[in-house]
Amino acid sequence: MDMVPHVPVETEEPGDHTINIAPHSSHLGRGRLALAVAVAVASDALAFFVAFAPPMEWALDIATAISLFLILGRRWAILPGLVAEAIPGIAVFPAWILVVGSIILYDDIKGKKRA
Repeated sequence: MDMVPHVPVETEEPGDHTINIAPHSSHLGRGRLALAVAVAVASDALAFFVAFAPPMEWALDIATAISLFLILGRRWAILPGLVAEAIPGIAVFPAWILVVGSIILYDDIKGKKRA
């Protein structure tokens, strides 16, 4: 006895299946997104070690902002991350990871509104 109901399924044309991390992002590919996340994780991890040396912390934050600017393009979300990292004591908070995550989510939401 067959317990699974048989339901007719419509099939799509071959080649219509695509899978993306951020399906609607305009020009960011998986490689760029992965590189941006890696830079953010590395910067936030290094921030713990340079938290007591402000000039080194500033240099790290400026280098991270420039790197993310080059990887992700001109994004205004990078500026608040730089401002948040300039506040003393914020080094223990993963601000760069949140900046990159917000850019990825914003691109996904913006892309869905366009579609």
